[in-house]
Amino acid sequence: MCFDHSISSPYYFIAAKIPKGLLRLISLLPVITLLSILPFDLNSLHIGFPTWCFVAWLANFKLLLFAFDQGPLSVPKHDLLRFILMACFPFKIKQNPSPKKPFETKTNPTLEAATRATILWTVVYTYKNYEHYFHKHVLFIYFFYTYHALQLLLALAATPAQLLLGVELEPQFNAPLFSTSLQDFWGHRWNLRVSEILRATAYIPVHRISTRIIGPRWASLPGVFLTFLVSGLMHELLVYHMTRERPTWQMTWFFILQGVFVDMEIVLKKKLVATNKFRLHKAISGPLTLANIAVIAGWLSYTQALRNGIDEKLIKEFNMFMQFLKGMAISKC
Repeated sequence: MCFDHSISSPYYFIAAKIPKGLLRLISLLPVITLLSILPFDLNSLHIGFPTWCFVAWLANFKLLLFAFDQGPLSVPKHDLLRFILMACFPFKIKQNPSPKKPFETKTNPTLEAATRATILWTVVYTYKNYEHYFHKHVLFIYFFYTYHALQLLLALAATPAQLLLGVELEPQFNAPLFSTSLQDFWGHRWNLRVSEILRATAYIPVHRISTRIIGPRWASLPGVFLTFLVSGLMHELLVYHMTRERPTWQMTWFFILQGVFVDMEIVLKKKLVATNKFRLHKAISGPLTLANIAVIAGWLSYTQALRNGIDEKLIKEFNMFMQFLKGMAISKC
């Protein structure tokens, strides 16, 4: 993955000399095409998943922003190593890192990755006896697996930048289990690097256009909905790369519904909360938020995974990897 980026990086710097806009976008199309077709040659879920996320999706979206002098790749005075790492992996460098206080420990992505891997191994071990569980218990295991698998993946993605650049990074998640609303969950707590890319590529342009048409008060509504639609389509492509089966569009519908609910939240907040007519306590709104996501994900996203056998393939690959690590450890003893 980084090899393809390192080959293409000089091409990026040449494109940077081209004036921003349509001409630079056209100059980047060969690289965008290359990165888009790369995941089609990968059959492993654990390799194909991050390759699609980091290369075919996020890297290409960064390039689209770069074509118009926006996004993380447009920051001036990048050295080659930093440019490659920022193109390859979703991380954000802290601009003003806080000075380390006595007895304060910073987050170590390597330790975090090891912790997440241990948790995942526990989940996989539990999954081996899944046929003895009720369907709702299996779904709970999948929720748990998804949450920690994403955190493990993003912790591993942050490790090269932390080790090679020696910088302090922004967290990838912000305690999503403590969300007080769907807006809070999707916009400020869950998978923050992806949220930032979607905000820059989808929400901000649509919001700017909507402001001119319907005014600033409700301009966020079409922006939010289109952002979730784009996210749904990208996740649908992700599922296709994992299954190589004809799309069912259930994943897209999950995000469309989330977009509708977030828009409803915005309207209710402006009509009721902003005028102090009604406000839910966070002890109620928080569980309702998580229940909304869990129920709809169980109805649409996870049933699609179960039907296509993604779960069994993931567990099989993970077990093979753990056996490989175990064999390596024994051989060194």
